[in-house]
Amino acid sequence: MDRKQKIDSSFLGSGWAFPIAFSVGDHSLNLTKSEQNINDSIDLILHTRTGERSMEPQFGSGLQQFIFRKMDETLKGEMADAINVSLLQNEPRITVKNVRVEFKDQQNGMVDIGIDYVFNQTNTRHNYVFPYHLNEGTNLRK
Repeated sequence: MDRKQKIDSSFLGSGWAFPIAFSVGDHSLNLTKSEQNINDSIDLILHTRTGERSMEPQFGSGLQQFIFRKMDETLKGEMADAINVSLLQNEPRITVKNVRVEFKDQQNGMVDIGIDYVFNQTNTRHNYVFPYHLNEGTNLRK
């Protein structure tokens, strides 16, 4: 591996896998690196409420505010906007090119969020699909 590849790879980062887990054999902490580390970071940002982290109040996406809202074009735009802003503020290793919000199953509140992004250092394109439920707790029986 030449020097440029090492720089590119190290820029993408490494860190603890989420959720935190240990390997079975040697009981070491599971780690992620490169693309997987960035995908884990995106997942963590999208699952976190804005203000939930005490030392980083801007961290998170705030997608929880959209639960139980009417599923229309306005909601799609607001969700895409929230995701763009949260990734811009919290994930400096990528540049978001497009966010697609699709209502997969309106009856059950299933939304697919597609994020197209480019790694800043390597200029390679990737995408990420985040399944999200707007109507949580709807499986309760009367």
